Amino acid sequence: MTEAREILAVVAARLADAGIDTSQLDARLLLATALQRDDAVLPHETLDRWTADEAARLDGFVERRIAGEPVSRIRGWREFWSLRFMLSPDTLDPRPDSETLVAAAVAAGGQMKTPRILDLGTGSGCLLLACLAELPDASGCGVDISDNAVETARQNAHALGLAERIRFQPAAFADDLTALGSFDLVISNPPYIPRNEIAALAPEVASFDPVRALDGGGDGLASWRQVMPAIARHLASSGQAFVEIGAGQAPQVTPIAAAAGLQVTDMHADLGGIVRCLTLSHVS
Repeated sequence: MTEAREILAVVAARLADAGIDTSQLDARLLLATALQRDDAVLPHETLDRWTADEAARLDGFVERRIAGEPVSRIRGWREFWSLRFMLSPDTLDPRPDSETLVAAAVAAGGQMKTPRILDLGTGSGCLLLACLAELPDASGCGVDISDNAVETARQNAHALGLAERIRFQPAAFADDLTALGSFDLVISNPPYIPRNEIAALAPEVASFDPVRALDGGGDGLASWRQVMPAIARHLASSGQAFVEIGAGQAPQVTPIAAAAGLQVTDMHADLGGIVRCLTLSHVS
């Protein structure tokens, strides 16, 4: 038998030497992944087995983490809204800031009888599936320009037992989706990073998230010029939309929404106090 603390100490030291601030937690998660466990390994544990293959697997994971790959990519999944979401190279790695949008959309959906939800740029499906998990009478549709992202979202829906209430299909923001009908809620987290700022993002983002899901064009607003008209087309007359924005983008996004016939009715800050989500409705 092997003491977990002995392995964790060596791994955490390697990660810390590489400048990784979360070295202790990352070591526990990487060791768990090497052991094919989901839960983090605790230092006081005694491992019943520790094979050469597992040691080699852990070493490979540590090298990938030192190279900047996030733990979630190494594991292949991320917990978001207390749910497990599989990732792929074509999906963003969900982040806690995006739970701001889910909380706002769920609060609105809870006041509706059987809300229909449209997710524009669904990626892994995390936003839409989190909403459906909280709203048992809701149904939804998620669209994404990436076929591979759509397939990942479908897999997540099946894994979470939500597939019967949802459909995913490939589509761009500008595509005609009128055959799907109107929606009581529309949600979206489109690309909004200015193109020249992507390289300066943390390596976990810049090197491992799909550029197409980050790149908001030269001013970071290119996607908004497509998303806002799409929301206006598909949002029911009394519906509400919830969109995630970049830090400080509200003054730039608001007039784009207005040009599409939408008005900002509320703003929602994340835990850091940054406005992260806008509520939109049709102009009265």
